[in-house]
Amino acid sequence: MANEKQQSGMMFNALTAGSKIVGNITADSDFRIDGLIEGEINCTGKIVIGEAGRVKGTIMCQNAEILGLMDGKISCSQQLSLRASGKIQGDVHTKTLIVEPGAQFNGTCSMGNDKVAPVK
Repeated sequence: MANEKQQSGMMFNALTAGSKIVGNITADSDFRIDGLIEGEINCTGKIVIGEAGRVKGTIMCQNAEILGLMDGKISCSQQLSLRASGKIQGDVHTKTLIVEPGAQFNGTCSMGNDKVAPVK
């Protein structure tokens, strides 16, 4: 996992392709995943699962953008974007959901302005 600078100068975390983490992750800044994570991710920023990225477990975050595979539960307090190359298998709770044509979503979704409960 690497800490990298975005063009805006803000820091974000990244898990590169070919890397694997089994366990729980807590991040105070945005997190991009291009490898494999099995476990729980709790992030106060945005989670991006790249096209090569895979997450099996649970995610709690403010915003998320899925271009790869999410298998499990995801809870976003603001916006979840499922891109055309993305696939979600599992349960989603978010305030706003954006699904591009070609994306795959198999599971349940609850939406609303209420505070997102922790994923268990």
